[in-house]
Amino acid sequence: MNHPDSIRINKAISDSGYCSRRQADTLIEQGRVTINGEKVTLGDRAMPDDEIRVDGKLITENEELVYIALNKPVGITCTTDRRVEGNVVDFINHKERIFHVGRLDKPSEGLLLMTNDGDIVNKILRAGNQHEKEYIVKVDRPVTDDFIRRMGNGIPLHELETTTKKCKVERISRFVFKIVLIQGLNRQIRRMCEYLGYEVVTLKRVRIMNIELGNLAVGKWRDLTPKELQGLKDAVKVSDNAPQSTRFKSTGGKRRRGR
Repeated sequence: MNHPDSIRINKAISDSGYCSRRQADTLIEQGRVTINGEKVTLGDRAMPDDEIRVDGKLITENEELVYIALNKPVGITCTTDRRVEGNVVDFINHKERIFHVGRLDKPSEGLLLMTNDGDIVNKILRAGNQHEKEYIVKVDRPVTDDFIRRMGNGIPLHELETTTKKCKVERISRFVFKIVLIQGLNRQIRRMCEYLGYEVVTLKRVRIMNIELGNLAVGKWRDLTPKELQGLKDAVKVSDNAPQSTRFKSTGGKRRRGR
């Protein structure tokens, strides 16, 4: 039986502000995480006095919660792996250790949220939350009524073995359309366009839920306003999420495992 004070190691890492739970799972699978000097596996649990390290570096709590809106340029990669040239963490170079909420493909630009609040990230990323993301897309052929209708009704993506959910699509000009998604499949918009014989020329995300890109310049970032942050928290309030963990100490302790 699991100890009542223990939590899964991926949540412990996420709560520290190091990265999201999904990213923590990847680190664990890669053998880069230890508790009290021992490598962990998926499903392992930790206690509040355990010493957790990633790549040998101690995981500690952030002193200050940070919530940032970035206008990501084309060519910047959404990864916390600082071994990757052009990673978004080095690009922002924030004093706090922050990570991205969701992704934007390297060839895409626009609004990207970054934070060290692992709890809110887990809520935003939970499947089925129906959180809207809005994009402005330019393609290489004229946007027709048939294209708008088919994009909005769902496109079969055979390589992903799924069909996209119905979504809002609106023509902006001859080669440009707006699309609002409530899911985030890999290269979703590009794959949808390719299925209909179109190629994406530019793709920009302009809104995530209540947060808008506005006139933020490419490559610049800003802190979320109190109103934006409260709206974000209200939007994810109904998300199921595990209870907050006890804060983890930086001193070593005995390791407890569980499944």
